[in-house]
Amino acid sequence: MTRERGGVSAPGERTRRRLSTQERREQLLAVGARLFAQAPYGDVWIEEVAEIAGVSRGLLYHYFPNKRDFFAAVVQRESQRMLRLTAAEPGIPVHDQLGTGLDTFLEYVTTHAHGFRAFHRAEAAGDPAVRAAYQEGLAAHEEQIMATLAADPDIADRLPAPDVLRLAVRGWLAFLVAVCLDWLDAPDLTREQVRDLCARALVGAIGL
Repeated sequence: MTRERGGVSAPGERTRRRLSTQERREQLLAVGARLFAQAPYGDVWIEEVAEIAGVSRGLLYHYFPNKRDFFAAVVQRESQRMLRLTAAEPGIPVHDQLGTGLDTFLEYVTTHAHGFRAFHRAEAAGDPAVRAAYQEGLAAHEEQIMATLAADPDIADRLPAPDVLRLAVRGWLAFLVAVCLDWLDAPDLTREQVRDLCARALVGAIGL
């Protein structure tokens, strides 16, 4: 039964559910990822984030003290998502995981294109705190890959010296990012072609 205004609801009126603290924070970060993916850091206004999310500036500042902290949180969110999705399965050889891992990563890139672009825009943000969050995310991804390689007994004794391996992994990550960003803008290759290209590049970079 529908009740009139002044009661529970009027015909056609939608009941709004109050978002939890975590849900609201996630909503704001999702809006931020979209805006930072579309425009440089300096061109995004925190007021625009609040307007799109349908909240007051005061509420947004309750979650994030300033624009720098907000963008850093966007970067950290995407970094944690990438690390979680690309974590290796213990005990499975790298060669057997590489294709599946890249498939998962490319699924993330296409499904969360705004977040992926926003994450990699952080390098050009100019703000030291934002760049630090970005570098921390890259370093964590780098460490994750190196640990996965070192844990595989089939290849561990054939890996280059740690400093050489780190440089090779860092260079491959830069290659992977460049390929994925270009692929998002001009998807001329299939996902399988991109996956195989990146897999061959990693194998070549570490000399296996």
